[in-house]
Amino acid sequence: MSNSKNENDRASMLNYAIIDLLCSRMKRGTGKMRWQKKEKRGGIRVRWTYRLGMCIGMIVVLCSLAACDSPNSTALPIASDTNGHVVSPSKLVLEDTELEERQIVLGYSQLGSESDWRKANTRSIQEAAKEAGIELLFENAEQSQAKQFEAIRRFIEQDVDVIAVSPVIESGWESILLEAKEAGIPVILSDRSVDVSDTSLYVTTIGSDFYEEGQKAGKYVLDKVRNEPGAIKIVELQGTLGSSPSIERGNGFRDVIQARVDLEIIASESADFTLAKGKQVMDAFLKEHGGEIDVLYAHNDDMALGAIEAIEAYGLRPGKDMIIISVDGTRRAFHKMVEGKINAVVECNPLLGPILMQAVSEIISGRSLPKQIVSPESVFTEALAEKEIANRQY
Repeated sequence: MSNSKNENDRASMLNYAIIDLLCSRMKRGTGKMRWQKKEKRGGIRVRWTYRLGMCIGMIVVLCSLAACDSPNSTALPIASDTNGHVVSPSKLVLEDTELEERQIVLGYSQLGSESDWRKANTRSIQEAAKEAGIELLFENAEQSQAKQFEAIRRFIEQDVDVIAVSPVIESGWESILLEAKEAGIPVILSDRSVDVSDTSLYVTTIGSDFYEEGQKAGKYVLDKVRNEPGAIKIVELQGTLGSSPSIERGNGFRDVIQARVDLEIIASESADFTLAKGKQVMDAFLKEHGGEIDVLYAHNDDMALGAIEAIEAYGLRPGKDMIIISVDGTRRAFHKMVEGKINAVVECNPLLGPILMQAVSEIISGRSLPKQIVSPESVFTEALAEKEIANRQY
């Protein structure tokens, strides 16, 4: 009798050791499989993400093998709650069925609220999460990368299912994304990209092709001044220095306008995507270059709107004395196009919420995603503004 009991005890210990090893290896995985035990309200809560059936199958097989090794043993329980009640494999499978309906938790770090575009982007994500039944843990970084790192570490501690982030700048993300990967939490980049050597640190980037937006702006300028003789002098209002839209919109624009050697960018400065700084920097441009400026290229609508105030205060007519092109496509920019004060707007769609929630659901279901998901966008000119303005959702 004693020998039989000892054999059962040894089988139990071996089984527990194998299961613990299995769990720890899954926990350290790359995000394709995670299995962990959670204490909640006095009992064990087993939380599953990705490939649930595989994990259950392996555990049940282990239990069956342990029972077979000892002729006198009964089916081995694999866990018990804090009150000592046995949780059997069949109970665990039933619990898995219940957990398939568990609410997905998404941790999202928004970079700020610096513009109408950004506010529309935030609303889209919040509304889409609610509609999709996804719990959204929202953090506003207020233009601080350090705050984004803090938010991501909180999401890791809270053990969210997926992390999404709109990076303030491109650089410096390798270490924090590695922390998320080691925790087994997949990361989605929303709106902006990052510059990392290991692209496996994130699943996908959702948003615009900023380089193409810059190209579209450049092509519009080339077409607009095609019959203008002599040098064309351009000033540029950049977004936040080091941010992917500022870098790529600038590069795309330059690569296109170099087709004409007489197009020259005589001044370029960051205005942080804000109306106030757009006005301030444009005022400085005008004081230095005055009426010789032919074209203003603003990396977003808010900076263009601020620049218009400065141009009018200087005594010039925006859209007539100076060609103005911006990026975003906000309702306020469309109103200015209708008034003839902005000549063209390259659309950058902020309504990324539904796409983001779909991507989260796909990841949780174990499906693969393309490395970049680009939102549909267009270019709008003065001629189209009045017809399109009613369709603007932001």
